[in-house]
Amino acid sequence: MRTKSIAAVLACLLVTAASAAGCGREGSPPVKGPRADKLPVYRVDTGFQLPDSPTWRAAHRRGYLVIGAKEDQPYLGEKDPASGVFSGFDIEIARMTAASLGFEPKKIRFRTIASANRETALQNGQIDYYVGTYTINAMRKKLVGFAGPYYMAGQGLLVRADEHDIHGPQDLAGKTVCSAAGSTPYQRIKADYPKAKLVAYDTYSICVDNLLTFQVDAVTTDDAILLGFAAKAPHEMKVVGKPFSEEPYGIGVPRRDNALRLALDDALEANEKNGNWKKAFEATLGLSGVPAPKPPPIDRYPAN
Repeated sequence: MRTKSIAAVLACLLVTAASAAGCGREGSPPVKGPRADKLPVYRVDTGFQLPDSPTWRAAHRRGYLVIGAKEDQPYLGEKDPASGVFSGFDIEIARMTAASLGFEPKKIRFRTIASANRETALQNGQIDYYVGTYTINAMRKKLVGFAGPYYMAGQGLLVRADEHDIHGPQDLAGKTVCSAAGSTPYQRIKADYPKAKLVAYDTYSICVDNLLTFQVDAVTTDDAILLGFAAKAPHEMKVVGKPFSEEPYGIGVPRRDNALRLALDDALEANEKNGNWKKAFEATLGLSGVPAPKPPPIDRYPAN
């Protein structure tokens, strides 16, 4: 790859989808953005009522929902710094469920919440619910509730498009692999694939930069996050192999608000059945070239 090409791709990865339209290798298609024209239009249930949910009642009184999200994950939860508009697959999950709860798009306010602050934000009422690569696990269930899961993520590998020797973690011996410092994906590679050469940085975007400049051979984290980066530059990068862990993504809600949790389960199920879920995936993460998977079964666990 020519230096000019690398610089162009790196520039595209650092800007928003809207401003990326003019980026790309000379003679190649521009880096894609979310396909707004392909996104489903969600029918707002104007007659919806959920009196047993204190969270829904409070949102209904104020006139809008506050939904926690990520702002720095391409094609999952990404905020355009110029317009302030959020986009991505997680954002579509938030919008489709909000419509089922009776809230039209202009009555949704997204609030960026860091991963470390998700539980606190739900407990303190800063947000009504949270959609942002939020893995359901037993420890978190002691602090918050979860609707879903709406996506089964798993640890994956991102490589350059012209890479033909890496098809899965079994091929990492002698390869330089990048992940986030202290992350679960980093620890899994270290423990299970000790012959790989591990390097770590604070963010995955640095890992991706190093992949494109041939300093590392692969990047590893949740496949959904990797699909987002691949969708930014589908002619330069690809996700290979099958996920080698299970990370069920759920919608975080206040722990005691079981009425809201179950209503969100209903909303997810309805949008999976009517095709909205698949359309939302194809217009966002699907731009990586990976077809829409089958949604995981929803876990309507009993109140605890």
